[in-house]
Amino acid sequence: MRKKILIASACVTAALPLLWTTPASAVSTASAAAAGVTYQLPFPCGEKWVGSSKSSAHTAGNEIDFNGSAGDGNGDLGRTVVAAAAGKVVMSEYRTTDGFGNVIKIQHSDGTVTLYAHLNARSVAKGASVKQGQKIGTVGKTSAKYSLISHLHYEVRTSGGSIIPATFNGVRFKYPNQTVTSKNCGGGSAPTTSNKTGGGGNPYTAPQVCGSGFKQIDSASLGSQGRVALLYNASNGQNCVVALRNSGSGKASMTAYLEVKGKKRAIDKGSFQYYAGPVRAKALRTCVKWGGSIGSAKYDSPFEHCA
Repeated sequence: MRKKILIASACVTAALPLLWTTPASAVSTASAAAAGVTYQLPFPCGEKWVGSSKSSAHTAGNEIDFNGSAGDGNGDLGRTVVAAAAGKVVMSEYRTTDGFGNVIKIQHSDGTVTLYAHLNARSVAKGASVKQGQKIGTVGKTSAKYSLISHLHYEVRTSGGSIIPATFNGVRFKYPNQTVTSKNCGGGSAPTTSNKTGGGGNPYTAPQVCGSGFKQIDSASLGSQGRVALLYNASNGQNCVVALRNSGSGKASMTAYLEVKGKKRAIDKGSFQYYAGPVRAKALRTCVKWGGSIGSAKYDSPFEHCA
């Protein structure tokens, strides 16, 4: 395991067969056409990412390279990438004819397409239908032509191939740079919060539950009920898993578990108001399996995050 943060440099925008120069009139028309889709950040709910369009390889000017934060090498390698909006996967392949490496393209209900490039791994195949917030791959640095540091290259395209300005939760990205917090929570908005004694939303976050030094490195939706998160503490090599409800009303049957490869699974389960866990275990350079449940909604990962 490792700390997962950095800012990318020199992302290469590979030339798939399309026109990169987008006239102002086309951008206006494309933006209007995209009004029917509410895109969210292509990362799990609550995560904060830094986007930049400054790479000299970005010929259209609307492409975005995403990293967790500045100055930490390949720290984002292996972090979860999710679908910015629901749609159908129209491309999932490793491209050798351009600089995208592992790339996924998703077509949405209005004909627009989102593109996710340089992935370390792809979790969905061509032809699959995906939901907003569904895991589709992990952040990488793959390219058949270029040497890169890990980041996600992200684009929104019209049905004709023009790259248009990206929006997240209905707000246009503030080019050339912006730090954005993901509201990609399965239903299109972040959970609300409330005080610790009342109902309403969940006042706790995964880092608060796991404790000082833990940073979230992965997350999975538990339907409309909430999510389960995996965190890592670089100072002591520990992982932590916590399942969090979106709502703090009443209680629900919940589990959170963490299994270090070769060791017995640790699990917390019961009827809880806000969260199950934290479940902690040391897993330095060792694969882990993690997951949890809220009611009938559950998530079980494969063995992963081995570095």
